[in-house]
Amino acid sequence: MSSNSQSHATPHIDPKGRPIAETVLLPGDPLRAKFIADTYLEDVVQFNEVRNMLGYTGTYEGTEVSVMGSGMGIPSASLYAWELINVFGTKKLIRVGSCGSLQKDIDTYEIIVAQGACTDSRFIEQYNLPGSYAPIASWNLLNNFQKEAEAKGVRTHVGNILSSDVFYNPDNTVPARWAAMGVLGVEMESAGLYAVAASCGAEALGVFTVSDNLVTGAQTTAEERQTAFTTMMELALPLARA
Repeated sequence: MSSNSQSHATPHIDPKGRPIAETVLLPGDPLRAKFIADTYLEDVVQFNEVRNMLGYTGTYEGTEVSVMGSGMGIPSASLYAWELINVFGTKKLIRVGSCGSLQKDIDTYEIIVAQGACTDSRFIEQYNLPGSYAPIASWNLLNNFQKEAEAKGVRTHVGNILSSDVFYNPDNTVPARWAAMGVLGVEMESAGLYAVAASCGAEALGVFTVSDNLVTGAQTTAEERQTAFTTMMELALPLARA
């Protein structure tokens, strides 16, 4: 249990004395956080409802774990990540989200693991580094996720993703240009999450179920994105005890 969760609050997270675990799963959608808690966790308590960004703590196979929505985009996700680490003592943050595939042969419902995260955001400029920082995942979390996937016979795609600030891009050549550099998929948060975790001495990993393929046009529904990406969640939850 986080030692600070019982007595602290921020403008965005107010647990009111309820625990926040050292491992937190971060779906973008707060309703997906509720689905994960209802489906997989035991002895669940809700620790946050500020701005309807729902957060829950429970146990998974005897290990305490929390799950909380992070919102869309690097500013939202990085804000929650910073507060969870620095105020509530979180040590491992695992983004469980959806992404668009940039590669023709990575289809809907397949899993992408973000070894690294490119970005078109200027978020990392705040660190005033003397060069270009490359946000990468925790090897410990990535390695353990892959072990879970192999044990369950689940095929994953490990590599680079794009964390973009732009959802509706008027330049329709952008996806192909990133794809040509081997980037597997696009989402909107992980580069910021990885940078915050690195700057604060925590671990982070982003894993994604492909919701649509930007090459073939294949898509899933909003309802499916909220509740049907169960394989990814079942691989991520055991990381709480790793």
